[in-house]
Amino acid sequence: MIVFDLHCDEGHRFEGWFGSSDDFDDQLARGLLTCPECGSVHVSKAPMAPSVPAKSNARPEARVPAAKGQTAPIANREMPGEVHQAMQKLAEAQANALKDSTNVGGDFVKQSREMHYGERDEAPIHGQASLKEAKALVDEGVPVAPLPFPIAPPEKLN
Repeated sequence: MIVFDLHCDEGHRFEGWFGSSDDFDDQLARGLLTCPECGSVHVSKAPMAPSVPAKSNARPEARVPAAKGQTAPIANREMPGEVHQAMQKLAEAQANALKDSTNVGGDFVKQSREMHYGERDEAPIHGQASLKEAKALVDEGVPVAPLPFPIAPPEKLN
């Protein structure tokens, strides 16, 4: 996973988690990135401080998981322990939901429609759709939902 600081043309800053730099570029090109505050699709990477590794002779800091009421480090900000735990539980729930799901990639919209209209057997699937395509599916009554955490397509996995 790679975390980028992003910003929209309205000046709102936010983070995005991606499987790779190519994953970010692909999602940007397909119009899948929007500002969570204003919904703008004009999103780009914000300047980030470089990550400089510690010297090889430096002693590593002990990292202890955040307890309730404490904070856990994320990117360049601290996050309350409850938020960290909630995000972990959400990631686990998504992984469990996708366990029996098939990644159909760019064929997601077509296959979702076919299942909705009874042209094929229903089965749990996930894949890619542009914001416009996803809205069209919702308008037709096709049950779809965005994934809160990005996933790497099979061809991008090592």
